Amino acid sequence: MHLATPPPPPPKHLDLKKDRGLTVHWHDDTTTFYPIEYLRRMSPSAETRTLREQLAKNPLTVLPPSAVSDPAKPLTATNIEPVGNYAICITFSDGHNTGIYSWQYLREIDPNLNTLP
Repeated sequence: MHLATPPPPPPKHLDLKKDRGLTVHWHDDTTTFYPIEYLRRMSPSAETRTLREQLAKNPLTVLPPSAVSDPAKPLTATNIEPVGNYAICITFSDGHNTGIYSWQYLREIDPNLNTLP
């Protein structure tokens, strides 16, 4: 019999600076900062996940317009909403709002702990 690992508890505190990034204060007294561009690139949405997989297979993949930021309009977060007690949904200035960032996923993509793109 295989028991599932319980999901991590919600963070103690979230601090979103819409033009910089999201700071997460975890229950184990660690703090993680996620830059806005990193959160957008690592969105768990199906569209963005598929694009990351294509780029991993072929670095010369042509990027869709939605994946290229306009230097005249820096990417920002325009909104953040809780999704139950297990995740957040971030709306970005490019209109992307379909990624649900679970606490587990945020831990997995911690930019301080791994070498994801």
